[in-house]
Amino acid sequence: MNNLSTTFSLPESALGNLTSAVQFGFITGTFLFALFTIVDRFSPSRVFFMSAIFGALFNGCLILEHQTINTLLVYRFLTGFFLAGIYPVGMKIATDYFKNGLGKSLGFLVGALVLGTALPHLLKDVLVHFSWRSVIVTTSTLSCLGGLLMLVFVKDGPYRSPGIGLDLSICFTIFRNKKFRKSAFGYFGHMWELYTFWAFIPILLETYQSYNPTIQINISLFSFLIIAIGSISCVISGYLSKYFATKKVAFSFLLLSGMCCLLSPLLLITSNLYLFVIFLFFWGFVVIADSPLFSTLVAQNSNSKEKGTALTIVNCIGFLITIFSIQSFNYMRTITDSNVIFMLLAIGPVLGLVALSKKEKVKH
Repeated sequence: MNNLSTTFSLPESALGNLTSAVQFGFITGTFLFALFTIVDRFSPSRVFFMSAIFGALFNGCLILEHQTINTLLVYRFLTGFFLAGIYPVGMKIATDYFKNGLGKSLGFLVGALVLGTALPHLLKDVLVHFSWRSVIVTTSTLSCLGGLLMLVFVKDGPYRSPGIGLDLSICFTIFRNKKFRKSAFGYFGHMWELYTFWAFIPILLETYQSYNPTIQINISLFSFLIIAIGSISCVISGYLSKYFATKKVAFSFLLLSGMCCLLSPLLLITSNLYLFVIFLFFWGFVVIADSPLFSTLVAQNSNSKEKGTALTIVNCIGFLITIFSIQSFNYMRTITDSNVIFMLLAIGPVLGLVALSKKEKVKH
C-alpha cells in the first residue's frame, strides 16, 4: 500500500477504500452467484478455474502506468468480484467430497486461504529489492496456476447433488431454517472482526513501533507470520470438531478472539516486545480458527442441493459486514489516535456469541 500510495499519489484513506473495494466486489459477485445458483448449476471446478483466471487478470492490472484512485478502485472491485468464484466455490467442492469429517476438510481449505492471504506480506519481504509490481505479478501467476490445478485434477465430487434449476428465491428462503440462521449470524459476528484485524495488522505494528522508537520490527515479515499462524489453527479446529461439538469449538474460539479485541489497547502500550508479539500471534491464531467451523455448520444445516448457494450467500453478507467494519475503523482512525478504537472489533464477536447462545424453543 505504501508503494501504491507513493507511485500514484494516493490519499491517506486509500488503504481502507481499496480494501473495501475488494470486499464490495466480492459481495456483488457472491450475491449474483447465489441469486443465479451458479455453483449448484455448473461444475464447481470450472467455475473456480474461470474465476481464478479473471481474478488474476484484474489483479495484474494494478501494474499498469498512470493509475488514479478511481482506476485502482475499479480493478480492486473486479478482483473481488471474481474471488466470489474461488473461496465459496472451494468450500462447495469440499462438501461434495466429504460427508463425514467435513469440519476437518474445511479446516485445511480455510487454512490454505489464510496462507494465501498472508503470502503477499512475505513476498514483499522476500522481494524487497525488486519493484512492488513483482508482488502483483507473482500473486496473479499463482492464481492462474491454482485455477489450472483445480480444472485438471479436481473433478466434481461424489456427493454432488444434481444441479437445480434457476430459483431466485433460494438465497432468501434458506434463512427460515433456525439452525442455519444461528450458524450464519455467528459467522457474521466473526467477520466483523477478522478482515479488519488482518487489514490493520501493519498499522498495529507501526503504532507499537511509534510508541517504542528504539524497537525495530520487520513489519512485512511479522504481518505474514501473524496472519499465517491462522492456517495452523484452522487445521487444529477442524480436528477438534471431530471430537467435540462443532458449535462449541466455534463458540470457544470466537470468545477468545473477542477477549483479544478488548485487551488490545493494554498490550499496545506495553514496552515488552515479546509480550506484544506473543499476544498478536495468539490473536492471529484464534481470530480465524472458527471460520471453517461456521462454514461447516452452514453446510450441515442446508439442503444438499442448496449448499453451494447457502455458503455463497452467507459469504456475501459476511463480507458486506467487513466493509462497514473496515470503514468504521478507518474513520475512527482519522478522528482519534486513541488505542481504544481497537476494542470496536469486539462488537462482532459479542453479537456472534449472543446468536450462538440463543436456546431453541421447544415445541410442546
